[in-house]
Amino acid sequence: MWTWFYRLASPPYVYRVAARCTPWLLAGACIAMLYGLCDGLAFAPPDYQQGEAFRIIYVHVPAAVLSLFAYTLMATAGAIALIWRIKVGHAVAAAAAPVGASFTLLALITGSLWGKPMWGTYWAWDPRLTSELILLFLYFGVMSLRVAFEDPARGDRAAALLAIVGVVNVPIIHYSVQWWNSLHQGATIIQFGKPKIAGSMLWPLLAMLLGFMLFFGAVLCMRLRAEVLLRERQASWVRAAVQA
Repeated sequence: MWTWFYRLASPPYVYRVAARCTPWLLAGACIAMLYGLCDGLAFAPPDYQQGEAFRIIYVHVPAAVLSLFAYTLMATAGAIALIWRIKVGHAVAAAAAPVGASFTLLALITGSLWGKPMWGTYWAWDPRLTSELILLFLYFGVMSLRVAFEDPARGDRAAALLAIVGVVNVPIIHYSVQWWNSLHQGATIIQFGKPKIAGSMLWPLLAMLLGFMLFFGAVLCMRLRAEVLLRERQASWVRAAVQA
């Protein structure tokens, strides 16, 4: 039953699987994003309160979701590496960190652009915005800590510990609009019950979310292959793969 899990401890196996998955993930991402952008920007009706400005959700919301998902994945991979001594877990965490930081920065930028017409300012020290900014600093901290040690193994362990500790910020970001008074609107999709958004707006948003997820998977696979090659550069299978 757990054979698939322990196969992930093999760098050559992970390298081959990532190579096979990358083109399929990229193709799926292109299709989903093309549909989502065309339907969301051209055919979805304007919001009755926000007008045309609401269309930034087709980038902002998927970016925000992926910022949390990537951090959770990074922390999970770090925990697996620490608990089961699976070195590939550190490689996954290292590969995911810059991608997750990019999504977090994109979420903050698009959120600021959205906030100007809605709130009258690009930035407010709102609980959701502040906790998302902290998430970006956590990403930077994990990446900096990994390269701060001369011994790469110590850097991996320190980065994994920080990622695991920092994962407490993920539920804080998600529930911040419920726990504190917030300018940010509440959940409209990820909630119990029916989503609070019309179907004509929802379907392109879901397509964009799927496209972002697939794109993240593709970029993660590409970065993971490079990370595995770097970490296993002295292994015979790497020399054979490079020569092939």
